Amino acid sequence: MEAAALLERFCSPGKGSGLRARRRLRPGELLYRAEPFAYVVSKELLGGVCERCLRRNEHLHRCSQCKVAKYCGKSCQKEAWLDHKQECKCLKSIKPNFPPDSVRLAGRIVFKLLRQSVCISERLYSFSDLQSNTEQLSEEMKDGLRHLAHTLQLYLKAEIQDASHLPAAIDFFQIFTKVTCNCFTISNGEMQDVGVGLYPSMSLLNHSCDPNCVIVFEGYQLLLRSVREIQIGEELTISYIESLMPTSERQKQLMRQYCFECDCHLCQDHEKTPESVIREDKCYMNSRYQLHEDAEKLAGEESAWKEVKDAVNEVRYPKSKEEWEQVLARCQSLLSGDTGRLPDTNIYKLKMLDCAMDACINLEAWEQALCYGNRTLGPYRLYYPGFHPLRAVQLMRVGKLQYSQDMFPQALETLKEAYNIMKVTHGTDHRLMQTLMDLKEQCEAIMKIQ
Repeated sequence: MEAAALLERFCSPGKGSGLRARRRLRPGELLYRAEPFAYVVSKELLGGVCERCLRRNEHLHRCSQCKVAKYCGKSCQKEAWLDHKQECKCLKSIKPNFPPDSVRLAGRIVFKLLRQSVCISERLYSFSDLQSNTEQLSEEMKDGLRHLAHTLQLYLKAEIQDASHLPAAIDFFQIFTKVTCNCFTISNGEMQDVGVGLYPSMSLLNHSCDPNCVIVFEGYQLLLRSVREIQIGEELTISYIESLMPTSERQKQLMRQYCFECDCHLCQDHEKTPESVIREDKCYMNSRYQLHEDAEKLAGEESAWKEVKDAVNEVRYPKSKEEWEQVLARCQSLLSGDTGRLPDTNIYKLKMLDCAMDACINLEAWEQALCYGNRTLGPYRLYYPGFHPLRAVQLMRVGKLQYSQDMFPQALETLKEAYNIMKVTHGTDHRLMQTLMDLKEQCEAIMKIQ
C-alpha cells in the first residue's frame, strides 16, 4: 500500500503540524520510505564509508578533483555527482581544512535550492515549510548559528563569491536554524551514526519519550515503522533524542535544541508528587515505573558515575588498533575501579560496558567482548522495553559473539529474541535482518548435526 494511504498531515493541538494514521496500524508496518533532501557522511567516518550509499568499505575510490569524497565505485560516484559537483570545488579550495558536518550539509542545501529541483522528500512538507523556532532560541544558540553562517559563507566562496546576490529565500542563518531542529542523524543497520540528513516530510513527526514509531535507515533512505498498534486518527510519534537519558536531561535537551517542553505521559507522570500519582490509579503504574527507572539510571556513588560519564564523553571514534587499545585500557581501568560503587544499570556504566565491548570486537578479543556484552542485556531489557531497534541490535551482536565461541544453543536463543524484535523495527527485507536470518539458520544447521 502507498505510504500516502497510511498517514496524513494534520494540525496537532499545541504542537502545530503533525502526522496521523489514516487506518488502524499493526506493529511492524512500514509507514513511509523517505529519500533525503540533502545528506552528508560524518566527518569522523570520511574515507571509511561510501559518500553515496553510506556502506562501509575498505577499498573506496576517491574523487580525482577534491580527493576528499570517496565511493564504492563508478556507479556510486556517478549517482552522487549532482550533489557533489559544486561542493567539490569548495572542498578543494579550503584544504587542508574541512567543514563541520552541519556546514557541509548546509552547503548542499544551498546548491539544491539554487538548482530548484523537485525533490520527492518534500511530498508532505517542503524545505520552505520547515519550522526554525528562531524567536525561541537562546542568544547563545543564535550566536553559534551566526558563526556557522559565516563559516558557510567562507566555505562556499569558490562557488558563490557574493552571498548578497543570492535569492532572498536563501538565507544562511535561517538555513542553520532549520537544520538545527529538523535534521536527522543517519545510522547504519547496527544503529551506529554514519551521517546527517534532512528529510522534510519526516520533520512533521512530533516527539514523545514513549513513541509509537521508530526510524531506521537503509543506506541513506529513512524508514518509518510502527512499533505498537495505532488507532485510526492517532498521532504518529518518534523520539527526537536518546531515551536513555533521565527525564530532567531529556527535557533540557529538548528545550535547548527544539524549544519545547515534552508533555508525554512519561514526563507528565514524572512531575507529579507521589500523593497526586496515587490518586490517579490509571497513571500510578507508569509513574512509579518512570520514577524508579530514573533513580536506577543514576544508581550508585555520584562521584563514581560522574568520572565514568566524563570518560565516556571523551571517547572519539578510534581509527587504529592502537587507539582501540587505549580505549579498552581506559574502560578496563574504570570498570575494575568501580567494583561495588556502580551497578550495571547505571547509564554511564552501561555506556562504558558498550564501549569496552566495541573495543574488544575491533581488537578481535571475542571472549572478552562477550563478557561485556552479556552484562548489557539486563539493562537494555529494562531501558528499551517492547520493540526497540537498539535492543534488537544489541541482542544480535551478543548472539554473534556466542556463535563465535561455539555456544550454539545460547546463540540461537539470543538470535531468536533479536529476530522477534527486529522483524518489527527493521522489517524482514532490511539488509541487517537478512544477515540475522542467515546467522540464525547457520546456527540451527550446526545444532542439527551435533
